[in-house]
Amino acid sequence: MSQNSSQATPQQLVEKALELSRADGAVVIVDAATDANLRWANNTLTTNGVSASQTVTVISVKNGTVGAAKSQTQTQTQTQPKAGAGVVGRSGVGLDTIEDLVRASERAAEDAGPADDAAELVPGRVAADWDAAPEETGISVFGAFAPALGEAIEAARADGSLLFGYAEHTLSTQYLGSSTGLRLRHVQPTGSVQLNAKSGDRSRSAWAGVPTADFADVDIVAVGRDLARRLDWAKRRIDLPAGRYPTILPPTAVADLLIYAYWSSSLRDAKDGRSVFSKTGGGVKFGESVSGSSPVKVTLRSDPAAPGLECTPYVDAYSSDAFMSVFDNGLELGPTDWIRDGVLTSLAATRRTAAQTGAPLTPPVDNLILEGAPGGAGPSLADMVAATDDGLLLTCLWYIREVDPQTLLLTGLTRDGVYKVEGGEVVGEVNNFRFNESPVALLSRIAEAGQTVRTYSREWGDNFNRTAMPALRIPDFNMSSVSQAS
Repeated sequence: MSQNSSQATPQQLVEKALELSRADGAVVIVDAATDANLRWANNTLTTNGVSASQTVTVISVKNGTVGAAKSQTQTQTQTQPKAGAGVVGRSGVGLDTIEDLVRASERAAEDAGPADDAAELVPGRVAADWDAAPEETGISVFGAFAPALGEAIEAARADGSLLFGYAEHTLSTQYLGSSTGLRLRHVQPTGSVQLNAKSGDRSRSAWAGVPTADFADVDIVAVGRDLARRLDWAKRRIDLPAGRYPTILPPTAVADLLIYAYWSSSLRDAKDGRSVFSKTGGGVKFGESVSGSSPVKVTLRSDPAAPGLECTPYVDAYSSDAFMSVFDNGLELGPTDWIRDGVLTSLAATRRTAAQTGAPLTPPVDNLILEGAPGGAGPSLADMVAATDDGLLLTCLWYIREVDPQTLLLTGLTRDGVYKVEGGEVVGEVNNFRFNESPVALLSRIAEAGQTVRTYSREWGDNFNRTAMPALRIPDFNMSSVSQAS
C-alpha cells in the first residue's frame, strides 16, 4: 500500500475520484472495514486475529444524460437515456493511484454499451456524519464472550464431547459520493457465531448459529447446553424412509428457504415471465394470495430501521442485475411489505423496472422479517415441539439448489440433526434426507407459525446476516429421498 493510500481519508478518496472523473456522471464508494475473529477446535482455542481492509469502487456513466433525477420516488414514464456504466473496484488505492482506477472505470463504461437499467443519477444530499472517521472493531469485542466460551468448552470436556466453532465480528464504514452531490456514510456491524458439537467418537453432531451486532447478546453457555441436549437425543438412532412428514422447521431452516425466495423476487424477472411470481399468460401476481388454504396469513417485510436488524438505509449497488441497479445508488430505503397478510404486494424493483411496469419503487433492503401473526407473536419452538404428537424437528438445511425457477422448487439436504418427536418429546435422531420443496408453496401449507426471532441461516448467513423468522409447522414436508450425508 502506498504512503498516500495510508494517509488519505475515505472522504478524500471520494472527492479526488470525482474531481478526476471525465464521465457524464460518477459514483464512488469507499468501504473501510476491520474484522476480528476467534476459532476453536477439539475444545481448544486455535486462532484469533484482527485484520483491516479498504476498497474503492468507481462507477462511471457515459454516453447519456445522467443529471440528477427530479424525484427519487417519482415513477418516470418518459424515455430514459441509454447510458452505459462501468464498474471497477480495487483495494490498496491511494491518492497517487486513484486516477488509474477512475480511467479504468471510464473505459469499462465505454466498452459496456447502452444499459437497460439506465436512469438519471440520484439527487445529492449530505449525511450529517459524512466527515466522521471509519469505526473499528478489535479483539476487545469478545471481552465477555471469550470467558463464556471457555465455560462452554469446559462443560463439553466434562461431558466427553467436543466443540468446534468460529466467531467473527466485522465493522464496516461505507462512504458513498456522486457527481450529483451525494455524500452518504453508513456504519454496519455484522457478527456471528457458529458452534458445532460432536460426541467423543464423532458419530453424533449438532450445530447452532447465532447472529449478533456486538456479542453482548450471545449466551454461548446456553447454546452449548442446547447442543449437548441434541447430542443426547441422537444417542437413539431411528431409520425412516423417504416420504412426506409433519415437520417443524426452526427459524434457521426457515431463513435458509426464505432468503433464497427473497433473492428470487425481482420485478423484472416476474414481468418477463421467468419467476414464480409471474402470472400465466403474462403479468405479475400482485394482489394474489400466497397463503392458499393455510390458516396462517404471513407477512414478509424488510425495514432498514428494524430494531436489531438495522442495515444500510440507501441503495448501495456494486453491479446491476434484475434485483438492483448501479444507477440507483443513494436511493433512500424505507419499510417495505413484500407480502402482507398472505397477499403479494411488492417485488424488488429498480427505478427503470418500476417505470416500465407502473409498479411502486421498492428497492431491496439488506434484512428480512417473516411474521405469522401481528408483531411476530406466537409459541416458542419448545412449545411447538411439546404440542407435536408425531413428526420431525429439523435443525438446518444445506447445499440448497434451484430445480425450477417457475415454481421456485428447491432441493437440498438436511444437516446436523433431524429428530423424531412423539407425544411432545424428542425420542431420537433419524437419518438425513434430500428435500424437494418450494418456499413459496410452503407458505400456502403452514399449519402453525411460532414467535418471530432473530436467526442465522446455515446456508446463506455469511452473505445475508440480518433475518428474523418464526418456526413453521408444515404438515407434509417433502423428504424426497434418504441421504447418506452426516
